[in-house]
Amino acid sequence: MATCRGMDVSAYQGTQDWKARRREGVVFAFAKASEGRRTRDGRFGHHIAGIIAAGLVPGAYHFAWPNQDAEADAANYVGAVRPHARRGFTHWLDLERYPDGRNYSGCGDAQIRAWAEAWIAAVRRAFPGQRVGVYTSADDLAAGRVPGGVPLWYPAYPWGEAGYGRAEAAARPRPSGRFPLVWQFTDRPVDRSIAYLSEAGLRAWAAGATDEEDDMPQYVNMGLARHYILRAGAWDSLEFSREWTDETGDHPPGGSVFARGACRFTGSFGVAMTGLGVGEVVQVRMAEYEGDAHRLSHPVHEIVGTAGGTFAVVPLTKRLGAGRTMRMSLLNQGGGPVTLTSAVLTVLVWKES
Repeated sequence: MATCRGMDVSAYQGTQDWKARRREGVVFAFAKASEGRRTRDGRFGHHIAGIIAAGLVPGAYHFAWPNQDAEADAANYVGAVRPHARRGFTHWLDLERYPDGRNYSGCGDAQIRAWAEAWIAAVRRAFPGQRVGVYTSADDLAAGRVPGGVPLWYPAYPWGEAGYGRAEAAARPRPSGRFPLVWQFTDRPVDRSIAYLSEAGLRAWAAGATDEEDDMPQYVNMGLARHYILRAGAWDSLEFSREWTDETGDHPPGGSVFARGACRFTGSFGVAMTGLGVGEVVQVRMAEYEGDAHRLSHPVHEIVGTAGGTFAVVPLTKRLGAGRTMRMSLLNQGGGPVTLTSAVLTVLVWKES
């Protein structure tokens, strides 16, 4: 897989000779611009001017405070970077918890995710057509705090201090089933990263070009870790307790959501059950939600009970609007409880910006 080299800096790194870094093979560099509602990095202007002058792919990042107002955080960042942000400039939300937790204090996982979505939307409005991604940890990804469908810049330091060659030869990380676009593989002696694109590919991506990587769908494959009892007489949103792959990161652990808009998806839902009498019916449909509020039901598929157990495969193809989530809902119309012995959902998801 093609890669290219990069690094990132803040005020702590002092002066850098960016032209020398370019001669050494560095292709991209990101500089800290701001933090919270009011703080700005005192070296940002110096860093970003040097990055741009050296011909590197430029980017800036903002350290998030999800327990503050997302619009105010975004406005602070936009004000800092606007003098420098032109076509080919990239923007990154640094979503990570301080060791003492003060920037996450009082926030649940869903609240942090919603905050990040609001920050990203505000920055996209300020810089139409420019790329906006998230720098985040394995813990934040696993907790479901990171929006799906955004480029990931992922920090993990398996070796301590290491050279680019070792990172380029290593397997691409895949935290919580999501492949990062950029891997920050060491913070010693400075933060160094690789991007999983060629130099030409990264420049085209940063310029907003649609390339092969953008057109690749993300794979979601989920099921049941244990039997699921379906009571008679009421619609039930199936909770997926087993997750084999979730490249979008849209499925909260043990939750019902398998897709989050805006996106398109196609795939199937296969289910096996016992306890459904011959000729009795279980109905299956996709259901759209905004938060916990049900907004729209899609056409119903009827599964008819057969002797010796029942099995069916339901096709799934749909476009899901921004702010909506999709779940699988089932209605047991039989005379008693039905046991789902297996349920496997497999979809390919194309995220829309």
